[in-house]
Amino acid sequence: MKALWHRYRELILYVFFGGVTTLVNWGAYALFADVFRVPYLWATAIAQVLAILTAYITNRTWVFQSRAKGLKGILLEMGRFFSARLVSFVLDMGCMYVGVDLLHFNDDLMKLLSNVVIVIVNYVLSKVFVFRGREKAVKD
Repeated sequence: MKALWHRYRELILYVFFGGVTTLVNWGAYALFADVFRVPYLWATAIAQVLAILTAYITNRTWVFQSRAKGLKGILLEMGRFFSARLVSFVLDMGCMYVGVDLLHFNDDLMKLLSNVVIVIVNYVLSKVFVFRGREKAVKD
């Protein structure tokens, strides 16, 4: 069991914290769309911002165990992370617009489908682009 943990630790933690981030996303979306009656695209935008902040903190700290140090290193990493998440943000907004406005899917169902795609895209971008080469910590 310990060997499996060590082998798949990163993926297991990514899935776990991805679940946490998804709950933040869905919870914020439901709060703004259903409780406060904010239009669904605005609710999606607010939910994405909150989820992105949650994802950065959890991915940096626990999933990829970033070793970026100093102001320059952390700002470079944050820049890469937020740039990658901008791709996710646009993808989520596009999925919601196409699914709800053009295809007339239920917005909650579309949010679920959109999040499945986004979780996969985010992992690939984080692994390849954001937290790559973590053994070489960037210092200022």
